[in-house]
Amino acid sequence: MTGKELKEYFKTHLVPSRLYKIGGKHNNRICLQQTEDGWELFFSERKDKVGLMRFETEEAACATMKNEIRKMMEILYGMTWAPEV
Repeated sequence: MTGKELKEYFKTHLVPSRLYKIGGKHNNRICLQQTEDGWELFFSERKDKVGLMRFETEEAACATMKNEIRKMMEILYGMTWAPEV
């Protein structure tokens, strides 16, 4: 899955865009960002990257982001989609 496909998936599953940022950094959101060495996934808090995870592939980063957003949706809204096996 690519970042573009993940963004479309989130729209289809009614994930509020204020929870995430794909392709950059935005305060108080889970962010997916490409770097020179691969991909980073983190929560942006002010200028800090909290819980920073690094990935070699876009697919691995997107799969992890999808799972993290799924868990967040369940905690915040009491609804989510079924986890993929």
